[in-house]
Amino acid sequence: MTLLTRIVTCLLLALPQLALAADSQWVLQQGTLTYHVSHTLHESEGVSHEVRGKGICHEGQCDFLIAVQVKSFDSGDSNRDLHMIQVTRGAEFPMVTVRTRLPESAAASATIQADLEIQFAGQTAQYKQVPFQLVKQGKGIRITGSIPATLSDFKIDPPSLLSIKVKNEIPVRIDLTWSPQ
Repeated sequence: MTLLTRIVTCLLLALPQLALAADSQWVLQQGTLTYHVSHTLHESEGVSHEVRGKGICHEGQCDFLIAVQVKSFDSGDSNRDLHMIQVTRGAEFPMVTVRTRLPESAAASATIQADLEIQFAGQTAQYKQVPFQLVKQGKGIRITGSIPATLSDFKIDPPSLLSIKVKNEIPVRIDLTWSPQ
């Protein structure tokens, strides 16, 4: 287990202790993150269902942390997946983490605009006012949307196929189901 993996694991484990002062908590029941890569000759997607997350609300504000291992993404081509891990420095930086803060009242909305901080490939990128759709499912909430990520946001040199580089844009679709705890 690498140092970064240990740190993220400790953070996720420490959240219950922090929750003692919380007014409410949310836990990620299931999640899917899907990145999309475009090349002149083909398109590909990598999918991970191994998303973990927790939200802690206090005094009307909720802090959310979502984490996923880089190696958990599957494009259906093991060579492509290994190359993705190399290009994104996944051995050195094995986790992708997303943090956001939302007003607790956002859970009653059909759409939200979230400011995101994403750590990936040893870099941190900020995304402002990213739109997401919310659908109530019993006591839970399903959140879907797309993060307009780019390779350059994380200082990743676009890989190439037949001397043609992939496009800079790597939008990430999210589909997360949260439940109050």
